[in-house]
Amino acid sequence: MFGFLKKRLKEEVKQLAKKVTVRELDSGDVDKFFADTETGLLQANVAVEVIDALKASLRKSLEKKEIKRGSAETIVRDAFRKALLEVFDAPAIDMEQLLKKKPALIVFLGFNGSGKTTSMAKLASWLQEQKHTMVFAAADTFRAASIEQLEHHAEKLGIKVVRHQYKADPAAVIFDAVKHAEAQGIDVVLADTAGRTHINANLIDELKKIVRVNTPDLKVLVIDSLTGNDAVEQAKAYDAAVGVDCLVLTKVDVNEKGGAILSAAHAIHKPILFLGIGQNYKDVELFDREKFVDRLL
Repeated sequence: MFGFLKKRLKEEVKQLAKKVTVRELDSGDVDKFFADTETGLLQANVAVEVIDALKASLRKSLEKKEIKRGSAETIVRDAFRKALLEVFDAPAIDMEQLLKKKPALIVFLGFNGSGKTTSMAKLASWLQEQKHTMVFAAADTFRAASIEQLEHHAEKLGIKVVRHQYKADPAAVIFDAVKHAEAQGIDVVLADTAGRTHINANLIDELKKIVRVNTPDLKVLVIDSLTGNDAVEQAKAYDAAVGVDCLVLTKVDVNEKGGAILSAAHAIHKPILFLGIGQNYKDVELFDREKFVDRLL
């Protein structure tokens, strides 16, 4: 995965390292590096604002630094690795701490087709492995067949679904699911919501009501990693509307570019909970920024 971005970063780090002699680096060296690199990063769906942040971080690390030719590539690589890690500097979500509250309410948000429902089922499977109990709230009462889709996952995982009729108030569905969990001593409520765009004012208002009425413990924004730079707009719009707590990026297994992951994390400075790397419930990778950046480099 991320073959395009990996190749581009590797080539450009080597090019900068080759040009270094025993002298101090200056801003011109860093600017030249990014002049050569920027087109490739843009093609890999890395947002302009992320490139600017990487440039500033690399300049801070390398300017006025004397580098010998033999160690240049290692030093440049380490500096660029540090810059990439800073993109993911938001504190990770401590799930075990969050789940000390019973029931904890986790709400999934995102555009249509982003993979919300499947991602919710994947998290449910992972939570089951950790010996937690849960109930699903079918709060997508807007899209045809959405409740049946959730019930299909619930049946496979052995999880109860709290549902109302289509067109019902989704905030009420989640409220009832939380009350059911309280009564039954269930650990977690996982709530599916309708896909919506940031330009659909009615559905955004509905989402705001869901959050206002139920005060979720975790609001998870699910983004299709293949959406490219639109991932930035999605992240900013949802965060502005209801305050996103963390991100899930889906379809990472077929994403050769990888830039949307960098861009979305940088856009709202929120942690990535996990990456979706396939269709099966076990096809999740808990996000590790060190592992992710090392894979890129």
